[in-house]
Amino acid sequence: MSLLNRPWFVLTLLGIVFITWKSCQDGAVVVRTPEMLAPEQPRQTSLSAGEAPVFQVKDYRIEAQARYSLQARLLGKKRYRFDQGAALSPIDLALGWGPMSANALVEKLDLSQSGRFYWVHWPDSSVSRSEVMENSANTHIIPATPHLAEVIDKMRPGQLIELKGYLVNVSHPNGWQWNSSLTRKDTGSGACELIWVESARIVLANP
Repeated sequence: MSLLNRPWFVLTLLGIVFITWKSCQDGAVVVRTPEMLAPEQPRQTSLSAGEAPVFQVKDYRIEAQARYSLQARLLGKKRYRFDQGAALSPIDLALGWGPMSANALVEKLDLSQSGRFYWVHWPDSSVSRSEVMENSANTHIIPATPHLAEVIDKMRPGQLIELKGYLVNVSHPNGWQWNSSLTRKDTGSGACELIWVESARIVLANP
């Protein structure tokens, strides 16, 4: 009997094709515009002790540190399935605003994501490190609802998107902790934003 006549083989093959297609879609850059898509900096507002909400997802305690909202160009999208944080945050978004939301700068850069980090390299000596690092960030996304998870899953690199919610710290009874950065000027370990997302939308799908 041919393998193509075996249902399990056909289903496995279709699954592989779907995963490959999905990965290609997540990495597809669609934007072609010289203008800054997101000229404004992210907005962060401090919380007093009495107004900081706490969320519980399974065994994870999620404590809000600051209100946070932004419109940004989606520079990259990376899916995670096997680390401790994947149960809460299965997707990281690399986001750019200001000059990092325009092709004039972004096309000079080599961008990638891995290991919960966002990597940027540029051979062009005219590119300022501070211009790149202070106008972009790797962002760990915690959707507040299944619907928001679906909205974020449909987002593609190159689009202009909007996120609103809280920068948060996460803890687990086993001692594991995951804390958000509270500044756009840091780099390296601990510099990523960890966002509890309560509102998400694609502002421009094909700029």
